Amino acid sequence: MSCCAVGNASMLELEAERQAMPPADEIRLLSHVLGDGLRQTNLSVPDVHCAACISKIERALSKLDGVENARVNLSTRRVSIRWRDGDVPDFCGALYRLGYPAHLFSEEDGKGDRTRSELIRAVAVCGFAAANIMLLSVSVWSGAEGATRDMFHWVSALIALPALLLGGGIFFRSAAAALRHGRTNMDVPIAVGISLAFCMSLYETINHGQHAYFDAVVSLLFFLLIGRVLDHVMKEKARSAVSSLVRMTPAGAVVLGPDGAREYMPLSRIEAGMKVFIAAGDRIPVDAIVRHGISELDCSLVTGESDPRPVIVGDTISAGTLNLTGPLTIEVTAVAEASFLAEVIRLMEAAEAGRGLYRRIADRAASYYAPAVHLSAFLTGMGWLLVSGDWHKAVTIAIAVLIITCPCALGLAVPIVQVVAARQLFERGIMVKDGSAMERLAEADIAVFDKTGTLTLGSLSLADSDVRDETALAIAVILAGYSNHPASRAIWMAHHGHHYPDITADRVTEHPGLGIEATIAAKTYRLGRSPWAGTGELGSRGTTTVLSEDGIIIARFTFSDRLRPDAASTIGRLQQSGMPVEVLSGDTPAAVQSVAKSLKIERYGAGLLPGDKLERLQALAREGRRPLMVGDGLNDAPALTAAYVSMAPATAADVGRSAADFVFLRSSLNAVAVARDVSRRAGRLIRQNLALAIGYNALAVPIAVFGYVTPLVAAIAMSASSLLVIGNALRLNAGGDNFDVPPSLAAATPEGQLR
Repeated sequence: MSCCAVGNASMLELEAERQAMPPADEIRLLSHVLGDGLRQTNLSVPDVHCAACISKIERALSKLDGVENARVNLSTRRVSIRWRDGDVPDFCGALYRLGYPAHLFSEEDGKGDRTRSELIRAVAVCGFAAANIMLLSVSVWSGAEGATRDMFHWVSALIALPALLLGGGIFFRSAAAALRHGRTNMDVPIAVGISLAFCMSLYETINHGQHAYFDAVVSLLFFLLIGRVLDHVMKEKARSAVSSLVRMTPAGAVVLGPDGAREYMPLSRIEAGMKVFIAAGDRIPVDAIVRHGISELDCSLVTGESDPRPVIVGDTISAGTLNLTGPLTIEVTAVAEASFLAEVIRLMEAAEAGRGLYRRIADRAASYYAPAVHLSAFLTGMGWLLVSGDWHKAVTIAIAVLIITCPCALGLAVPIVQVVAARQLFERGIMVKDGSAMERLAEADIAVFDKTGTLTLGSLSLADSDVRDETALAIAVILAGYSNHPASRAIWMAHHGHHYPDITADRVTEHPGLGIEATIAAKTYRLGRSPWAGTGELGSRGTTTVLSEDGIIIARFTFSDRLRPDAASTIGRLQQSGMPVEVLSGDTPAAVQSVAKSLKIERYGAGLLPGDKLERLQALAREGRRPLMVGDGLNDAPALTAAYVSMAPATAADVGRSAADFVFLRSSLNAVAVARDVSRRAGRLIRQNLALAIGYNALAVPIAVFGYVTPLVAAIAMSASSLLVIGNALRLNAGGDNFDVPPSLAAATPEGQLR
């Protein structure tokens, strides 16, 4: 596997990607017909990063039967595959085996970030312009007079004009939008200041004046744009959780007609009462009732419960669950717009609207800063006009006040700290998608955890077995390798690397909802549920699978969902810092109670649906609390979105990762405490930077008001203030708390239930 592939991703992450592969009918439906029996399918492969990746992918896809050619676009991370109409080649499976999980390409995947590109171009232009104008200004400051000075001013004006149009245009548009809606923001004084300064400088140049402010105008734009880029880099990491949820929903399903004919229909055409065929491994697209077949469903994305749920004829199933073992025929009970997934989307949209009410520190500062700057400049101009009667002098000094008080340091104060903090978090395996999330995390006062996949690892692992010899173990591992069932995968993952006797299995058959059966050396072996595999009792703890030989049980395998490393110490650390902890889970009361008891958590809720979790978060908000939600599944997505701030593990469902503000990449839950500590320290530095910016203005404004500001003074003052806040932000790397946590805390406490 290439170094730039996902070779270092965990098996759980790859398994989740494999389960998300689109079915062949969906690939056919969304492919483009080219004529002459050719079709084109576009896939998005996010992990393509270099020429080696391109070569490997193109060679592997070209070897598939029916594929004419494959081309990889590195800039959009898109693979375009042309293939002969017929059986759909296994594109996604081939890419998955190479270590490049893929999904159907959406036009949204190919869109670049136009705002970021515009900002970077503006920074480059303004930086180039500022450097060259400063070189010309040195000559003026050194005493150039007459025609030489005028020439330098005219050249500076020509260099400054494109910088003003490209870089200043960003602030002009923002200021105009704010004024149209009857409000101000930090871009209003910036736009007014640079416009008046450029116009006054041009007037001075035409009239052979001594001073021009072209250098100050362009330098100001350069520093402000750097702050804007840093801020945008933080914001662009936040993706829409709703769109991720929509991408997870199948595009269509195989509908069975009255005569038994099968037709693949888009989801929008599927109506209540229709019968739909669901193959093993496909996700359920709509709410329905099972009419034929026996299988097991992975409901972890919906309920958070890790154990597969058996389903038989007559059972009700929800959209979003994954069919694991056997084919099903289901009858649709609700159209896609009225399904469980659609309800989750509506809950998340409402929750996102609520989170949008939060105002960032920089926005709150701007609401006071902009009016104060305008008022200072206006009073300065009026005062000098009354004192001197010279309108030219009065306007010049007023513009100087606008320039020197333009929020250059204030524009850098917040994003530079957030970028330094985000890098520190990334080095500890934590990704932050929005700078404002660190502000909110520092203010959180209660932690709410999901159980399955959050406090626990979210997948079955082999806890114990009573296998009597290596031959029996080898047979169990061989049979487990034929099944996609979570228990079989757990057995296979625990033992597949060992060396076993050479054994050949014949007539291997998987019985949906029951287990695997095979013939080995004229004996019948079964790996699965105890009543089906042989006589005997189920294990008393966890989930149990048995291996039988001709109906006699010869081995038992017990599974459990293990706690995450450092879960107990993390919960203890949060509680010791004064932050209460709750558990909200869709799992059974017994499972939730067991985890809560082992982690010394007194308040917990079990058997909760997404709406129930959302209601609890909203209740906490009404009480004046600021909850931190840590969850991983589809059933957690509305709560993650509605919470004051949220976190999710990298193994979470795609929609859960998108809904969360933080994603931690390692298995340790200690990331929650680390992120909170770093965020609180970053918050202190942000407040210090704001104080430094205000202090700078307190010193600079009197100098400007009394008429002592020259282009040199303005340039030095702005540069010094910017460097000051940058240097203060870098203190985040200089020290701080030791993020190692004490050993896990054990001991039980009285259990409780949410009232």
